[in-house]
Amino acid sequence: MRAGVIVFPGSNCDTDCYNVLNDVFGQKVKYIWHQERDLKSLDAVVLPGGFSYGDYLRTGAIARFSPVMESVVKFAGSGKLVIGICNGFQILLEAGLLPGAMLRNTGLHFICKYVNLRVENTKTPFTSSYKHGQVVRIPIAHNEGNYYADEKTLDELNKNKQIIFRYCDEKGRTTAESNPNGSLENIAGIVNEAGNVLGMMPHPERSSEKILGSEDGKQIFESMIKWVKKNG
Repeated sequence: MRAGVIVFPGSNCDTDCYNVLNDVFGQKVKYIWHQERDLKSLDAVVLPGGFSYGDYLRTGAIARFSPVMESVVKFAGSGKLVIGICNGFQILLEAGLLPGAMLRNTGLHFICKYVNLRVENTKTPFTSSYKHGQVVRIPIAHNEGNYYADEKTLDELNKNKQIIFRYCDEKGRTTAESNPNGSLENIAGIVNEAGNVLGMMPHPERSSEKILGSEDGKQIFESMIKWVKKNG
């Protein structure tokens, strides 16, 4: 798989994503500066976490207008894989590649900890290596991770099985106590209707090596590689 990790001013998880793809999986990967436009040689694009443009406006609102995003929209439209992690998810929402919006965490505090997620749909390019209903342990680190959408959008997400991950407890129960940020319906990650664009607040790149305390995020990248090999 040939992957590109987009770097915005303020990105701080770009190196982590590069490391997983290059060092853990041995894939071809390169950094893409936010002013670049050429993504033609790539099979997948990663929008990493961080604080693009310092989050001085709404999170992701300025990065959405970076020159590279016009190419990302076309790239996604061609059916290739796009994954936005944390700030990357926020940028995808601002760009209209995914529905909904992000609000401040209900506690109005930055949260950085491991959480449990329940895998809701394994029939996507990002989740085929998981089992349906599997509970995985992946860390979060955000201040605006409270996913919001209107009732119609939520109905569509549920109907089309676009909700990929929900916050849960160790037994897979989606309780209020297991929801770290107040996201509607405990939503932690969604895909677009075509299934080739994933946005998630938890950081799979931070849980892809045993030394980090969890390898549960590794299967997302593994699933992407398998999908490209089969469909690329």
